[in-house]
Amino acid sequence: MNTFFARFKENQFVPLGLILGVAFLVVGIIAAWTAVSIKNASDTLTVTGSATTNVSADTAKWTVTANRTAYEAGIPVATEQVLADTKKIVAFFKSAGIPADSVVVGAVHTDQDYSYSSDSSAPKRYVVRQDVTVSSNDPALIQKLSQDTSPLTGQGIVLTVLDPQYLLSDLPKYRVSLAGDAMKDAKARAEQLVKDAGQSVGRLKSASTAAVQVMAANSLDVSDYGTYDTSTIDKTVMVSVRATFSVN
Repeated sequence: MNTFFARFKENQFVPLGLILGVAFLVVGIIAAWTAVSIKNASDTLTVTGSATTNVSADTAKWTVTANRTAYEAGIPVATEQVLADTKKIVAFFKSAGIPADSVVVGAVHTDQDYSYSSDSSAPKRYVVRQDVTVSSNDPALIQKLSQDTSPLTGQGIVLTVLDPQYLLSDLPKYRVSLAGDAMKDAKARAEQLVKDAGQSVGRLKSASTAAVQVMAANSLDVSDYGTYDTSTIDKTVMVSVRATFSVN
């Protein structure tokens, strides 16, 4: 009987040892697969590169508005005054060398002036206005005209003046040229990062460009959605790329 139990105990360890062996093998396979996965995951490097250039606006838009206030009965007279004022504004631009086809006269608008009085029994006051918008490929001229409106106000014209907008008509050109320079910057950064590890940058696996930034000259006022500064003639255009490279 004792011999039987001894043999039974010995036979119990055979499958147990086999099970443990298989378990260690499975763990080894999982560990090896995990190591390969980690290695493959680290075979790429993602970096951001950017490029900038300083440019000057080549077009400008400027809107000035002639306006008069009047009570309801005086609206017709105010409208005649605004129309006369608008003719003077157009003549002012013509004398400054702005071609007639670059000047756009808007419609006459009449709006109630709700800021005049909160008393519902008070007479209603209105603002009669008309916009005159000028476009020019000479931003410096528009800037000069906007800095001194006394030739108009000196004639009794009541003006509302917006700041000029200084624009780039060839912005797509900068998007293309700067994207290439930004990619070179991204690759240079990637090479610098892997250099100390004794590795090298391989082929480009993916790349995407961020929103274009058009900023005031030497500004850092950027946005995830892009910026477009229109307040200055001198600007800085920046394009950024996000690039993923293989690592050898």
